[in-house]
Amino acid sequence: MTLTLTDSLQWLLGFVLNTLLILILRRLPILTTSGWIHSGILGTVLWGCLGWKGWISVVVYLILGSLVTKLGFSYKQKEGIEESRGGRRGPENVWGSAFTGTALAILIQFDIVSKQLLLVGFAASFAAKLADTFGSEIGKRYGRKAFLITTLKSVPPGSDGAISLQGTLASLLGSFLMTTFMYSLDFVENKISFIIVFTSGIIATLIESYIGAIAQFRYTWMTNEIVNALQTTLSALIAISMYLYFI
Repeated sequence: MTLTLTDSLQWLLGFVLNTLLILILRRLPILTTSGWIHSGILGTVLWGCLGWKGWISVVVYLILGSLVTKLGFSYKQKEGIEESRGGRRGPENVWGSAFTGTALAILIQFDIVSKQLLLVGFAASFAAKLADTFGSEIGKRYGRKAFLITTLKSVPPGSDGAISLQGTLASLLGSFLMTTFMYSLDFVENKISFIIVFTSGIIATLIESYIGAIAQFRYTWMTNEIVNALQTTLSALIAISMYLYFI
């Protein structure tokens, strides 16, 4: 990969813009201090690799994810199922959600594989993550009955591997919203790609619930962030495989 002057200026612009925005917005209850720093690194890389479209993709995910996390937060606190740190995200949350997308964005710079193929994977990784966030946060607050995905045994909302009707519908909404936004940015090029990205996000979210049910209570290293990274990677791989098969 050889950086041109234009490429270098794009990376510089991304660094300056992200630094300024963090200085302005760092007091908002969205990220921890270290979370803001890591989000700045993430934002710089995505702007450098994909321009403003790559950057705004993560911003939209962060905004929507933060809003839905705050939804019914007092109720979640009362039940003991709220996100830690008042819903503020730290470095582990930033990279658990965006590592896969960032890796694909970097690969695009090497121009070895079809850019559109990698963009489908990029879009699917964030569709899955927003689907997971919507399903988890709305399911914990509004899910009337939660069931373990492996046995359909009734469990408390917020349990690892728990699913509910309300949470599942919320996951569908989250994947749809992110896919629609990616479509508006031309990261998703046509209707078939739209269906692929949307579907991959949902499939990966269901698999993530299954992993949570069978593995998280057994292995201490299997944290939510590790599971999130697995989910987004699975979604990207599923989308890329479907793209190769159908298009």
